[in-house]
Amino acid sequence: MRPDRVPYLLELYGSLRDQDVSWEWVLALDGVSDEGVPEVLCTDAPVKVVTLPRPVGAGAARDFAVNEVTADWLTTSDDGDVLPAQSLSVCLRYAQKHDLGWCAGRSAALHPDRSITTWCCSTPPGFHAPGDVWRHWATPDSTIPIGPTTLPAPTEVVRASGGYAALGRTTPISSASPALPAVLCCRPWSTTTASMRSR
Repeated sequence: MRPDRVPYLLELYGSLRDQDVSWEWVLALDGVSDEGVPEVLCTDAPVKVVTLPRPVGAGAARDFAVNEVTADWLTTSDDGDVLPAQSLSVCLRYAQKHDLGWCAGRSAALHPDRSITTWCCSTPPGFHAPGDVWRHWATPDSTIPIGPTTLPAPTEVVRASGGYAALGRTTPISSASPALPAVLCCRPWSTTTASMRSR
């Protein structure tokens, strides 16, 4: 694991600890050793670190991690992502309240100076019928109509659809620094009080 990625990974971990829903984190190391993974991640119960023996690419690494998920819902993240406090429960509650198969939120870039730029996709907020989202993709060269990362969906739906292999082994995540795929899972917030983290 590259030492320069550790601070980002710890910031993501900190943002997970700020969630108000029970979560588990399957951290898939894509062909790198778990040497250098911070001890706090190796010893915290909701975190499971899995190593793949060789690089397989972000999509395949995520698919491997999905096999380790025990929660009913999941979403994904890269090591450089940060989740706003309570964002998992907001999306999860909304998806469950409206019996949705998935739910997308806004994505934002957090800059080194801590300023934020929100990315607004071409798909307007609201409910969309099956097959409707792609209509907001003007051309194949246009920006994608919805951000595919941190998209909560039922684990069984992700598994049934074949997972995340659309990002193949040759898909570059970043030319400067390969990302560490992670699968973040949240249990339904309303099932029992034991599934909610107490503050």
